[in-house]
Amino acid sequence: QVQFVESGGGLVQPGGSLKLSCALSGTDELMYGMAWSRQAPGNERELVASATKDGRTYYADFVKGRFNISRDAGKNTVYLQMNDLSPEDTAVYYCSVDAYRQFHFKHWGQGTQVTVSS
Repeated sequence: QVQFVESGGGLVQPGGSLKLSCALSGTDELMYGMAWSRQAPGNERELVASATKDGRTYYADFVKGRFNISRDAGKNTVYLQMNDLSPEDTAVYYCSVDAYRQFHFKHWGQGTQVTVSS
């Protein structure tokens, strides 16, 4: 059974930075797509960034130039470096993975809260 270990969320002031981490266990298969999505109260969940095992990345327009997604080569780990955070980035951030796809995900983590506030 696939299990997630997500970490790195917390409270940060506007303009600050956080780095989220997600490690997958329970499978020996290297996932093709790994991603971060977020959901703020009252909003739908939205894809923030994704990365494939062959190096393709995607970023939502609202994070381009501020966030960076990365993976450890050959491992089911993914990171999201978030810089220049604003209160609008406040949300629960979810890690997700799929064995075959970059934009649709079969497995989801439990989420980690990111709060940007002064």
